[in-house]
Amino acid sequence: MSSHATPAGFDTRRRFVRVTGERANGFVEFDFAVGEPDLAVEMILTREAFAEFCARNAVEMLAPQAEPRDAADDWDWRLADATRTRFR
Repeated sequence: MSSHATPAGFDTRRRFVRVTGERANGFVEFDFAVGEPDLAVEMILTREAFAEFCARNAVEMLAPQAEPRDAADDWDWRLADATRTRFR
C-alpha cells in the first residue's frame, strides 16, 4: 500500500490562474493553484513577470469570480482585503 494520499483526480501537472485585480502601477493580483483550482494562494507580480510565470507553468486561465463574496462571512476573506481594512 502506498504512503501517498493523493486524491483520485488530483493532477499536480495542472496549474490554474484566476486574475483578481490589476493595479495602476502595473501589478497583476491573481490566485495560483496546483491540481485543484479551489485551493489557491494569492500572488502579485508585474505584468511582465505575470506573463512569464503563466507561460512557464503552462497555466489554465480561470474566469473571474462570478458572484461577489459575502463580506459578513468570517471565513470568506482574502489577504488582499487586509489592505482595505482598518484594524484597531
